[in-house]
Amino acid sequence: MINVLISEDELTISSVEAMLSDAGSGGKVYFVGAVRNVTKGKKVTSLEFECYEPMALKEMNSIALQAQAKWPINNIVIHHRIGKLAVGEYPVIIGAASAHRGDAFAACQYMIDRLKETVPIWKKEQFIDGEIWVSAHP
Repeated sequence: MINVLISEDELTISSVEAMLSDAGSGGKVYFVGAVRNVTKGKKVTSLEFECYEPMALKEMNSIALQAQAKWPINNIVIHHRIGKLAVGEYPVIIGAASAHRGDAFAACQYMIDRLKETVPIWKKEQFIDGEIWVSAHP
């Protein structure tokens, strides 16, 4: 099962857990990205994410299929949030479930790295004294 999602709604680990669960998966691995309060020595007040949704969903699905081709993964979740997020909120949750933990770890790492490289999602960091777009890809 592959589940990809772009949403303005809050992302939760519990919803991802439910999607990854199955009797054949002894290993489940999650990457949860959170908005941090400082970057490059500057105090962050929030992040804002925008995307080109049709292309982003297509690329996220492609990344999931690539991971399944490389490792025996039973279930994959790639969820990304858009809109304005406060410090502590989750912009991304990625999960992989497989029979063994090693495959799930490898797939999860691969998927977050590829997402950051290829998916058309743009991030604006907002500071007390200004803002800057930091993701200008693809």
